[in-house]
Amino acid sequence: MIESLAVAMIAFLMGGILKGAIGAGTPVIVVPITSIYFGVHHAVALFVLPALASNIWQAWQYRQNIEDRGFVWRLVISGAVGAFFGTLLLAALPADLLSIVVGSLALFYVGFRLLKPDWSLRYGLARMLAAPAGLAAGLLQGAAGISAPISVTFLHAVRLPRERFIPTISAMFTAMTAVQFPSLIGVGLMSWQILAISVIACIPLFAGMPLGAVLVRRVGVRLFDRLIMALLFVIALRLILGAT
Repeated sequence: MIESLAVAMIAFLMGGILKGAIGAGTPVIVVPITSIYFGVHHAVALFVLPALASNIWQAWQYRQNIEDRGFVWRLVISGAVGAFFGTLLLAALPADLLSIVVGSLALFYVGFRLLKPDWSLRYGLARMLAAPAGLAAGLLQGAAGISAPISVTFLHAVRLPRERFIPTISAMFTAMTAVQFPSLIGVGLMSWQILAISVIACIPLFAGMPLGAVLVRRVGVRLFDRLIMALLFVIALRLILGAT
């Protein structure tokens, strides 16, 4: 138990560093790592409260940089709806299948980022696709705890500058996790023990965020991003192989 808690805290610290650096990506690190020790169901539940707290803080911190509120509201509302139905899927699907899904999503995210680094989406088309993209991201967030293959990829393709990207995706994540939290309680996946660990996990997560902001200025976004991608690749393979 002590080992699993220590690994979970390290995972949240790493996730906080990534979030502080680029504004997103925390669940892509935290959920696969904690899934190894807690199982996917509890890993998703464990992540919700720290994610909700950190995204509220980051959305508020960068709130003045939101320009197109209609675009953001489409993502927020559809993401929340998707997260509710995704949580129902989480409660119904077997753990091994979810482990394979989480690992596959992480691999997809790594592969897409490496193979299509310059892919972009016209902003007018992106506004039209905001609602379905938010819905799909919410479904992934609720069912597997990871929405990055859709949410991060979609907003990255729009080429939003960092100061707009961070509040946009943070608002979206806030909506999804705000719906996830009571939904997880309702389906019986949020125990008092998981809730207690979640509260403690907020400490390394918030501690890592300013470290990430400093680190990204020192080593550069590209090198830092490549290091994270390599780590995710190893974690994803571990999850998939462990479930097969």
